[in-house]
Amino acid sequence: MMLFLNKRDGLPSRNPRKRMIEKKCNSLAINKNTKFTIIAGPCAIESEAICFEVAEKCLQLCTKFDFQYVFKASYKKANRTSGKSFRGVGIDAGLKILDKVKKNYNVPILTDVHSVNEVKSVSQVVDILQIPAFLSRQTELIEVTAKTGKMINIKKGQFMSPNEIKLAVEKAYDIGNRNIIVTERGTFFGYNNLVVDFRNFQIIDGFGIPVIYDVTHSLQRPASSEISGGSPEFVLSMSKAAVATGHISGLFVETHPNPKEAKSDALSMIPLSQMEELLGEIKKVLRVTSYELQFTS
Repeated sequence: MMLFLNKRDGLPSRNPRKRMIEKKCNSLAINKNTKFTIIAGPCAIESEAICFEVAEKCLQLCTKFDFQYVFKASYKKANRTSGKSFRGVGIDAGLKILDKVKKNYNVPILTDVHSVNEVKSVSQVVDILQIPAFLSRQTELIEVTAKTGKMINIKKGQFMSPNEIKLAVEKAYDIGNRNIIVTERGTFFGYNNLVVDFRNFQIIDGFGIPVIYDVTHSLQRPASSEISGGSPEFVLSMSKAAVATGHISGLFVETHPNPKEAKSDALSMIPLSQMEELLGEIKKVLRVTSYELQFTS
């Protein structure tokens, strides 16, 4: 697969150490020259059974609609509204489950890292290391993660402009890892609310950085009580609108067999039963965008 290169120079680094890192970045590609990507899974790992159910269904649907599928789930939820909230199954148990999902369904895996101490062990299992939105300015975490040579998904902080996230991406580029994607997940709009500035898709895409839209998190109501609220009823319309811009390379969706019983983000995830309608509608929009025309021509 092709290696994504930064538009700043478009060439691999002459530094031998950086070249070694660059050579590792060729096992997975997400950009507008690949199939549209669906990153989907439950917010947190709750059990092996739930992860298997979600992965199997999403893979089936992505195969049906000809999308590239990446399974996502978190082993630790470090950013919680309340200290009483569920924090995950832990790194050891979580990585075992993610490894089983990867081997059983032959799909790439995405999960987030929260400190430099987690990076080495997580990179041995997953394909995409995610920098959480609230950590998107943490230089050392980005640099250490970049050195693994794995793809990195930097979630744009709810407080960041497109130019600021570009600087975060350049921290990874400077290490020699140019296989970076950015996920837009909304911007703070006063207290306990987010809005999505659709201009950001075009601006970040214009930097030469593949953009993913995190639709379910963008519809959260952060810390609206002891848990975060959400408005998942807008997932379909917001997803179609984002895809219609022609500037995103994929969609990030959190889904669960029964969101009401989920231990994390229960009020923003969509039911697994709604994924078929969502992906089907996205496919329709892609057919009339330059993205789909370019890929099928």
